Amino acid sequence: MDKNYNYLEEFEDFLGGTFHQDISSPEQALDEFINEVSRECLVSTINDCEEFLNNHLTKEEKEEFIQSNTEVYFPAIEVTPLQWLYTLVEQMREGLKTK
Repeated sequence: MDKNYNYLEEFEDFLGGTFHQDISSPEQALDEFINEVSRECLVSTINDCEEFLNNHLTKEEKEEFIQSNTEVYFPAIEVTPLQWLYTLVEQMREGLKTK
């Protein structure tokens, strides 16, 4: 992997580029992302998400990072940002099966 690769920047780009203010719903945005990207991109995104989930930040810092980089209103979907991200990773893993 490129030594200049920064998973946090890539993760931030994924969140902001996929879950922005113009989406119909977070579910539809994720479905579109899974269907439109290559298998390699999907694997890379899953790895970035997992690296974020396993990094040194506190739970609160992780949740703030997710909220700051998405246009998802978490109280409306009744999950925390971290619960939501864990679900996204699982859904992307399922999406890999059809790539």
